[in-house]
Amino acid sequence: MRTLKSRRDFERAFTQGKRYNHPLLRMVVCDAADEGDPGRVAFVAAKRLGCAVIRNRSKRVLREAARHGSLPAPGRDIILFATPATRGAAPADMAAALARLMKRAGLDG
Repeated sequence: MRTLKSRRDFERAFTQGKRYNHPLLRMVVCDAADEGDPGRVAFVAAKRLGCAVIRNRSKRVLREAARHGSLPAPGRDIILFATPATRGAAPADMAAALARLMKRAGLDG
């Protein structure tokens, strides 16, 4: 799974991307910078969620949901944000929430 890493790519996704919200996670979707790019994904857990243990757990839950959701989507850069509810969510609930957001974004196939 390719990931977004550079500050420039994050800023481009924030300025040009479209946002989708769910109580368990938030998602920003942006077209990839290069034509034919297989797509990338990033996982973000802000410090306000809690200590490093909580943030890392939240990112692990997001990564697992992304694997089940067949991310990254071809030609798209996607940023997934953890919410306070992410940490305690069951994997099936997270996968369902991500599938719902992907459908709203038009990425369901």
